[in-house]
Amino acid sequence: MFETIQYELKEGIAWLTLNRPDKLNAFVAQMNREIKEALRMASKDDNARCIVVTGEGRAFCSGQDLSEVDEQMDHGQVLRDHYGPMILEIKKTEKPIIAAVNGVAAGAGFSLALACDFRLMSEKASYINAFIHVGLIPDSGNLFYLSQLVGAAKAAEISILGEKITAAQALELGLATKVFSPEDFVAEVEAFAKGIAAKPTKAIGLIKRGLNDVQTLPFEEYLQREAESQRIAGLTKDHVEGIEAFKDKRNPEFIGK
Repeated sequence: MFETIQYELKEGIAWLTLNRPDKLNAFVAQMNREIKEALRMASKDDNARCIVVTGEGRAFCSGQDLSEVDEQMDHGQVLRDHYGPMILEIKKTEKPIIAAVNGVAAGAGFSLALACDFRLMSEKASYINAFIHVGLIPDSGNLFYLSQLVGAAKAAEISILGEKITAAQALELGLATKVFSPEDFVAEVEAFAKGIAAKPTKAIGLIKRGLNDVQTLPFEEYLQREAESQRIAGLTKDHVEGIEAFKDKRNPEFIGK
């Protein structure tokens, strides 16, 4: 179905693997489109309770494939046509998305990781806002998410200096949810994803919707949207299960509905 990525649904987890290992999983336009399509597939599939984005081989994603760049290119149009739609698809996907950063995440690869809900890193992985080294600005939503996570001053430092951020530094900065050894990385990512997939999926989607609303709505309007979301959550089977499990003094078994 896809040429630049792999897509597999396994035990409630949709695994989306960037699959250009010989190019360190660098972006080409087709990859942008295929990521967007895979996210839509997972969003529509009730069996997909969680999405994991990772890279094949030794890199997560090295950013734009520079062999496709020439001096006649309109970089703004490339963002409008390819990167912007991909990042918007991530933002509007209401299922939890985990970036499993197995190796270097540079440039737009860093942006991809930032746009996800969780960032799990291998100890050998790293980030770098590499745009400055080719005379460009961080794009694909990079500064939007980076400034939210680390603040404007640190975001400026990371973007203008363009220095490598190790996994340990990322954890300290709040750019990594957890860091695992390379030997345990795949197993730990799978365990984390299974834990997220076992949670009430609809409630997670409504939480993500609320976090987006916080950024755009006046507070009074946000409270109205919050009440509507809570009404929806209160009608789910998972809410009923949560209440019954509490009364029965047992662990709930959520089904994502």
